[in-house]
Amino acid sequence: MTNDPEAARKWAADLATPIICKPVLGGRLEDRGERKRMVPTHPVDPESLDESVRLTGHMFQERIPKAYEVRLTAVGGRLLAATIHSGSEQARQDWRTDYPALTYGTTTAPDHIADGVLAFLDTYRLAYGAFDFAVTPAGEWVFFECNPSGTWAWVEQRTSLPIAAHADYLQGAAP
Repeated sequence: MTNDPEAARKWAADLATPIICKPVLGGRLEDRGERKRMVPTHPVDPESLDESVRLTGHMFQERIPKAYEVRLTAVGGRLLAATIHSGSEQARQDWRTDYPALTYGTTTAPDHIADGVLAFLDTYRLAYGAFDFAVTPAGEWVFFECNPSGTWAWVEQRTSLPIAAHADYLQGAAP
């Protein structure tokens, strides 16, 4: 995370793999009169990073090859994992940009991922988290982020995972 173009270029050179830029904050934008829903995750050529980077913070990340993505919703120790499979190149870059090209499923997190998610929740004293992962073609789970107030209803609607059960937990019921 930086607004220093030189630091971003140096980081990218040290990384020596393709990079992406992710939006820091959502919001509606207009581009040439066309209303855009958001700034999508997009590839970045480090050489193109100029002084405009100084205008706001940018979240740069290594570009991870993806077989699919996982939204793992953790509620009071329960882990509910949805798979998101992208059927277009646009959706593979950022699945939020091409909803019609998506298919959904469910999975179970590998033990080491489940242990890490539970440790994360415990460390940050969270009862809830929406964790985002990519699963590489080799089957490796790569952690991107945890949103402690991430949306969940869309996951439940598309997968039938019982995420709404978290309401019971939040009202004091045992997990």
